[in-house]
Amino acid sequence: MGFLSKKIEKQISAYQSELIETHYREVENMYRQIRGWRHDYRNHIQTMKAYAAAGDLEAIRQYLDLLDNDLTTVDTVIKTGNPMTDAILNSKISLAKSRHIPVVADAHIPVKLKSSEIDLCCIIGNLFDNAIEASMKLPEDKRLIRVYMDMKNTQLYISFTNFTAGKKMVKQGSLFRSTKGEGHGLGLVRIDAIVERLDGYLSRNSEDGAFTTEILLPQV
Repeated sequence: MGFLSKKIEKQISAYQSELIETHYREVENMYRQIRGWRHDYRNHIQTMKAYAAAGDLEAIRQYLDLLDNDLTTVDTVIKTGNPMTDAILNSKISLAKSRHIPVVADAHIPVKLKSSEIDLCCIIGNLFDNAIEASMKLPEDKRLIRVYMDMKNTQLYISFTNFTAGKKMVKQGSLFRSTKGEGHGLGLVRIDAIVERLDGYLSRNSEDGAFTTEILLPQV
């Protein structure tokens, strides 16, 4: 039993390290995109200065309309109040949308959290990856991921819901298992371990073609 426990612990540790590295790459990519947009913004200013110098007001109006549409697209990113959470959520939302999975997200988080940002990164990343994986098994018009995060008194509440391929997931002990494989199982184990260590609460529910995970993490 001890040998198996150590083997599983090593697998989880390796999986966690790989997950964190993946998430940091996603965060870096998001920041790279932001830096690119700032660079473009300087170019936009130079372009409008050139139109202004030429007295071409119509060209300026058209250019401003294009920028307005572009800013509207940029403004659709999630702003939770916590930079790391913003980065992880938005990178995962971008990944989901690239796979034609709509995401409805409403998240509000204090800038300062008692919970480690690494722990939060692992929880959100695993929940999103599992939801994306399950959604890919559905026709595009049936896909949807709902994310809700907010403070409930002194606890951070996290809720993820995604539609599933019609059949209930099988519960083994305290975990729901799928046919996805070892990585999925380790992700669930990792979430459980973090929530338990933080004295939090976790609930999973699979019914009516939807799978929901709810988590409460104390912040005092």
